[in-house]
Amino acid sequence: MKTRTRLQAAVAGFALLVALSACSTVDSDGAAGSTSNTADISEGVQPDAAAVALLPASYKDKGELTVAMDLHYPPTTFLADDNTTAIGLNPDVARLVAKKLGLKIKFANTSFDAIIPGIEGDRYDFTATSMSPTPERLEVLDMIDYFDAGVSVAAAAGNPLGLSNDNLCGKNIAVTKGSNAQLKHLPNISEWTCVSQGKPAINGITLPNVQEALTQLASKRVDGVFYDTAALVWAEKRQPNAITVLTPQVDTHTEHIVTVALKKGSPLTPALQAAVQSVLHSPEYQASLSNWGLTAGGVTEAKLN
Repeated sequence: MKTRTRLQAAVAGFALLVALSACSTVDSDGAAGSTSNTADISEGVQPDAAAVALLPASYKDKGELTVAMDLHYPPTTFLADDNTTAIGLNPDVARLVAKKLGLKIKFANTSFDAIIPGIEGDRYDFTATSMSPTPERLEVLDMIDYFDAGVSVAAAAGNPLGLSNDNLCGKNIAVTKGSNAQLKHLPNISEWTCVSQGKPAINGITLPNVQEALTQLASKRVDGVFYDTAALVWAEKRQPNAITVLTPQVDTHTEHIVTVALKKGSPLTPALQAAVQSVLHSPEYQASLSNWGLTAGGVTEAKLN
């Protein structure tokens, strides 16, 4: 019996991994991009003269920017079917930013929690990996708005435990290491919906990435997954018999802006902010949002936090 249970869990977990990387056609609402399409959305985009004028000479001489991303988070940041090409909204934005600056782009696949140390150590020029500004991050990073995300809870298919946004007390809820869900949102929700009401706290289970979280959900080692709405909906559409995304999105009492981030006080910051602003006004940005089903999260101001 145990062997069968483990086998079933392994199969379910594998199905979820496939859901996060499998090729898809465009959904009826035009929301899903194809994971086999490796076309460069920045092809033909010309440099923005105002942004280039702000670029320090050292970057012009180098001719290339290195961007750090954790390529495990569809539909915003992941690898195409060729297991080589970075695709999703965030790689699209990074490519467009580089083109606006007249530079080439180099991707560094890096675990989320290692990105900030890498930027501080000058191994990476910037990141565009759905990182939200927090007081702690803003002490060491300049962070420039480019997208407005949200968070939701995923339960096992059919929600057999009857989870809701308000009854997660005492449940084992997976979050990804270094994310705002782990550092800010889940602790806050636990405090005001559970602890302050005399109920058991939500037990946050920290895992390296969302694939591992969904695999553990399939094998019943966690009760739910607390993560970016877009990624969970992406997985649910491809494996509707594996997970159920709860609605509405979770009200975390905080905003969900995500940013391009680079070293605090970097001489690159003014040029990068101008390039991001140029991207936000471009048709390619709108096309990327539409392609990945993220139109509702588009923003128009590249605000420096």
